[in-house]
Amino acid sequence: MYPWAAAGIETVESRMRILALDTSTEWLSVAAGDGHDWHIHAERAGAGNSERALPAIDAVLATAGWTLRNLDGIAFGAGPGAFTGVRIACSIAQGLAFAVDLPVVPVPTLAALAQTAWRERNVARVFACLDARMHEVYVAAYERSDDGWRVALDPAVLKPDAVRLPAGSGWHGEGDGFVAYPQLAGLTGLAGANGAVSPEARAIAELALPELAAGRGVAAEDALPLYVRHRVALTSAERAAGARL
Repeated sequence: MYPWAAAGIETVESRMRILALDTSTEWLSVAAGDGHDWHIHAERAGAGNSERALPAIDAVLATAGWTLRNLDGIAFGAGPGAFTGVRIACSIAQGLAFAVDLPVVPVPTLAALAQTAWRERNVARVFACLDARMHEVYVAAYERSDDGWRVALDPAVLKPDAVRLPAGSGWHGEGDGFVAYPQLAGLTGLAGANGAVSPEARAIAELALPELAAGRGVAAEDALPLYVRHRVALTSAERAAGARL
């Protein structure tokens, strides 16, 4: 069982307050809540994620009636995703947490896709797939049981032609990788694909709350992104062609 997957938020005895954010895609997502009541902001900020994130956080906290000192922890989408976007979320989470001495929970973005699918449509077998640019996709697979989520396929970056589902049937595809590469919707064992989704801060917070309750948050300086692609620069020819990391 993956560390963050041990239980659903319904097992958290007290209403811990959490702030979560994700900037791993073109979407900026911020959420503040306690597992029962949520205050959410989402916008397609694109390259403006870095400028829009802090005002969005301020607005969400104001709507909740909280300050940073009212929180029990901070979570962020740790990747995989756009290199710059993942770094933005990590840096913001670290800075805010350091300022008020809060624990941080890094949450895989692909796991957040699974959590949203389960909450909204009761999907228990999720094959998460995000466009990784450079003719690649980020993929992972998760299975839900009464005990929480199990990782059936660890996050990886693959060429579309190399993508395969874990054994078994009834897998549901989630993520914009199915829009970037429509042929992936025809993978053997895939029951359907929803490409119109991106990692949500609420889902990140839901996965992080049990970790906070169990004391598994980390110090701000120890909160790190999840990288599955270690190449972080493009050649001049790739940049000229419009490629993106």
